[in-house]
Amino acid sequence: MEPKYSIHTLLSRTSRAQQNYLRPYLNALGLSPGQPKILRGLTVHGPCSQRELADICDVDPSAVCRLLDGMERGGFLTRSPSQTDRRAGLVALTDKGREAFTAWENQCRALENQMLRDFTAEEREELAAYLERAYRNVGGRLS
Repeated sequence: MEPKYSIHTLLSRTSRAQQNYLRPYLNALGLSPGQPKILRGLTVHGPCSQRELADICDVDPSAVCRLLDGMERGGFLTRSPSQTDRRAGLVALTDKGREAFTAWENQCRALENQMLRDFTAEEREELAAYLERAYRNVGGRLS
């Protein structure tokens, strides 16, 4: 039996629904799209350079620069410039950045629990493994 929707369509719709659900919370925290992944990268890896952060977050270095500018203005992180290259200086979370990340993760966890409400623990693990493998198959890197 042919499925009603392709996997591509289902992934796209699920991603869009997730973004729509989380957008108001993102705005309430004073963050913009893309910035939570920066918070995650700094939480997991600690202070690092802008170049390292771009690799960790799988984002173009010029996009990271724009994200960091807004986050620094918002008080979520600090940057210690290098004497020779702005991209080589250290980026670190502030207390506000750590608090925002914790609040964001709590909201994401609540959404995940809602999305996977009828899934067994084994099904959740399998879904995560399938999505991770699919992501890697298209060149994605998880750090």
